[in-house]
Amino acid sequence: MKYRVDLNSDLGESFGVYKLGMDKELLEIITSANIACGMHAGDPRVMSATVKMAVQNGTAIGAHPGYPDLQGFGRRNLAMSPEEVKDYVIYQIGALEAFARTMGTTLQHVKVHGALYNMAARDYKLALAIAEAVKAVNPDLILLALANSEMVRAAKDIGLKVAEEVFADRAYNPDGTLVARGTPGAMIHEKAVAIPRVVRMVTEGKVTAINGEDIDIKADSICVHGDNPEALAFVKEIRTALEEAGVSVEPLANFII
Repeated sequence: MKYRVDLNSDLGESFGVYKLGMDKELLEIITSANIACGMHAGDPRVMSATVKMAVQNGTAIGAHPGYPDLQGFGRRNLAMSPEEVKDYVIYQIGALEAFARTMGTTLQHVKVHGALYNMAARDYKLALAIAEAVKAVNPDLILLALANSEMVRAAKDIGLKVAEEVFADRAYNPDGTLVARGTPGAMIHEKAVAIPRVVRMVTEGKVTAINGEDIDIKADSICVHGDNPEALAFVKEIRTALEEAGVSVEPLANFII
């Protein structure tokens, strides 16, 4: 059996004179870039520059819409209705799509950010609003969603292509959701633990939850972060370990149909 997986990362999250992340270096390793669309992070200049770098590296591009919350970096739960969320997601996809078109490329996928991502993972109505927004803009786009989540269910219900995402550095609850940041054990920092765990998710479809129980998981894409040199080295090691295990690392559009 041939194993295929995408490596994605959240990029373009700088704003004005404030620089965040090591986007240039990450783009040489990952296969899909989730680019912030100006609501939780990013701005038009950053969006333009990030799309240009992705094109130069041959990296697939996706919109990374979030709540309109620059101060909270999109990590605060907002009381927005599904209808409001749908419009905000459409707006942000459209903004990034415009930059992609000016540079002769198209979007591959959409992955929502932060609190919106986590809320929609559990809330079917919110998940459906996001899926409908993506399909309304372009029915050929792929929704990149947390594995086993309501977003996956909503996308499948309306016939939208969906890729299931796992995290290299996050712990899982027994129900397949992510352990909340700030909870002891939520983040996995040891490479010796994280890397074999990632390879197992891809090749066996299993992950050990925080309570020690093995749960089923589908890994179409792995989210990685490279906001400092040590994290960047970790991403390189993940890709090397996957390839050594016989896993083909490639963009989602190559195998999500």
